[in-house]
Amino acid sequence: MLRKNFLLVPVLGVMLIGGAGLFAGDKLAKPGFHRFVYKGDGKDAPYYVYVPQNYNAEKGAPLILFLHGAGETNNEKKLLQVGLPNTLEKKKAFPFLVMVPMALTKGWQAEGPNAKRALAQLEDVKKKYKVDAKRIYLTGLSMGGFGTWSLAAAHPEMWAAIAPICGGGNPESAVKIKDIPCWCFHGDADTAVPVQKSRDMIAALKKAGGKPKYDEYPGVGHNSWDRAYANKELYSWFLSHKLK
Repeated sequence: MLRKNFLLVPVLGVMLIGGAGLFAGDKLAKPGFHRFVYKGDGKDAPYYVYVPQNYNAEKGAPLILFLHGAGETNNEKKLLQVGLPNTLEKKKAFPFLVMVPMALTKGWQAEGPNAKRALAQLEDVKKKYKVDAKRIYLTGLSMGGFGTWSLAAAHPEMWAAIAPICGGGNPESAVKIKDIPCWCFHGDADTAVPVQKSRDMIAALKKAGGKPKYDEYPGVGHNSWDRAYANKELYSWFLSHKLK
């Protein structure tokens, strides 16, 4: 459920538009960040949708679901300041809708409330925007990187490709996600999440028959996401994959 009021306010240097299905016309198609509040499980859970400059409501667009790190948990002021959302205004020819849910508590594990709520919010987004269902991509950093591995294993049929950053997963789940195109990123000097966690996942995927891409940044600490999301090849790589 979504609020039925419509507000236009400047926050964090971007235009944030909050509204409900009542306004799913020209206003929701305007480029920039649109704010919504999900109440499906009895809690007010804000999330954002970024609409690119070239969005066409008739043709639709691919979508990236971005999972934030622990530092943005239940912190809406910081939600758009870290990771992929912080780069979007600089990406002029960006073809993706981007969904940015906010975890109310720590953790994006697939069995937890935050991940379940994010998937429910994704269904709401599909009702408001024309999403290319064959091109839905999943990425996240740190806590969101763990969530990316977890949600990929729990729902492998959903994702056209995944890009976990400085996170980790369960190597035993590799057989479930070996067929999902994966590009993983980690800094080898990361003291918050050991780089071995990404190494273990990549090794497990390869052992299971997968062909993941892996960029390990020498001398880079926990913040490997700025470099990863600045890589233009990541987005063309996303677009090169779609569900059959």
